[in-house]
Amino acid sequence: MVPEDLVERLLLEYRQRHYIQSCKQMDKGLVIRLDHPALFMQVLSNLPLYTRPLKAPSSKKKCVILNCAALQGNKGPESLTVSHLRTILLVDHLAVLLRQQGCEVHTTPNLCQKTSACNLLKLLRVAWPSTWPTTSNEGGVSNLKKVLSESVYAQLGKFDAPSDQAHNTLPKDVVFKVHLRQFMKEKELGGYDANLDMALVQEEALRQIAELQHIVLQEDAEEYLVIHVVGCEEQFQQQKIDLLWQILDNGDDRVTQRHLVCGSVKITGENSHLSAVQYFQFRRSQMQEASVMKYGKLVQGESWAEIINNMTSASIRFELLATAHRSPLNLDMTQAVNISTKGTKSGAFVMYNCARLATLFDHFHKSVQQGLYPKFPETSQLNFSALREEGEWLLLYNYVIPFREVLCQTTQSLSSAKGIRLTINTETICKFLVNLSIDFSSYYNRAHILGEPLDHLFNQMFARLQLMKALREVFHTALGTLHIAPPSQL
Repeated sequence: MVPEDLVERLLLEYRQRHYIQSCKQMDKGLVIRLDHPALFMQVLSNLPLYTRPLKAPSSKKKCVILNCAALQGNKGPESLTVSHLRTILLVDHLAVLLRQQGCEVHTTPNLCQKTSACNLLKLLRVAWPSTWPTTSNEGGVSNLKKVLSESVYAQLGKFDAPSDQAHNTLPKDVVFKVHLRQFMKEKELGGYDANLDMALVQEEALRQIAELQHIVLQEDAEEYLVIHVVGCEEQFQQQKIDLLWQILDNGDDRVTQRHLVCGSVKITGENSHLSAVQYFQFRRSQMQEASVMKYGKLVQGESWAEIINNMTSASIRFELLATAHRSPLNLDMTQAVNISTKGTKSGAFVMYNCARLATLFDHFHKSVQQGLYPKFPETSQLNFSALREEGEWLLLYNYVIPFREVLCQTTQSLSSAKGIRLTINTETICKFLVNLSIDFSSYYNRAHILGEPLDHLFNQMFARLQLMKALREVFHTALGTLHIAPPSQL
């Protein structure tokens, strides 16, 4: 039973805003009846209010640095695993969502344009900062060496290897030995791996910290949130970087470090040892084969190559991002498993349904040019009481109205996170798009949106098209957060 005072407050404060007609207490709970036509009119007359990202109000200028551990150290293309690719795509997605909310966002490391890793990222439409080869951080590395040489936690020069190691097994370029456990104990730091003790510091670690420090020094922000996005296999090493930076930074309280840890990716099938590059090539060959089977000899030329690359990128992103980041992921890479628009949980299925909307409006505009339909009227002239199907209401209520809130759900826990680990809903957008595609496909297969060119049917047709406009905007905006270009044809 809902208390009467809450029912009264609901009617008093929200009746006009949400077009509530009545509230009635029933055995199973409170039944709220809404004025559907009025709500359709309100939402579909003001699409930007519902389909464009909303910047979160903030009194402080906040800078977020997304540090992708997988790209640190100038890894070659063959050393990038599918697990690494999962973290890279997650960083790319998070950067878009955070910028939409008004944050200043930097992604690191800054890659050299000549590296082959950049070529893979371009194929996947990853927006990553890259420059020509530079030595701009060398001065920062020298300064960090000087600070460490004066630190009570660091030991400079030659030192004994651990008892279970020979001297010749030490990593190259080790310049310091740092007492992390002593530092954690004195600073009373919790949440770090209990096995952290001594760290053998190489120049590569100092280069990573120098780049992070450079961003902090260049940006004029009141708060800096550094998120180390890392696979579970590399989180131990990244915690060393975190602590080493704290030792070097002399306790700058403007900088907060957090770790977003991704579960491992396990590949099954005859291609279980694919690198990230080979994984892309394998999925692309499947997409090429599926396209040829569907369209035959039409699949050729640069335009089709672009379409297939875009579809491959979409399929890979959904495959790697639709599962919660902390959960392990199993990929079936057998030849028998093909990419198809029929699998309702795939990126290809989402792209197929987005393309249906493009085709729908293309047919409508051609029909207008042929004189079959009149031009699209002003929204205020439409009568939305013509939208009587339950599917139409569900599309509005479950996908258009809450869309702005969905865009914020991924990152809303950033400010309240405690401890060094972040757990956020990075799978939200992919799951939302999959569910939207399922419900839209069901409605689209059932309803005849472009009806007969008869005057008495035009109002319903235009009301439905206006709803489809809203869904198209939702699709395009959501896909944009994944750097996926909306398809223009089936």
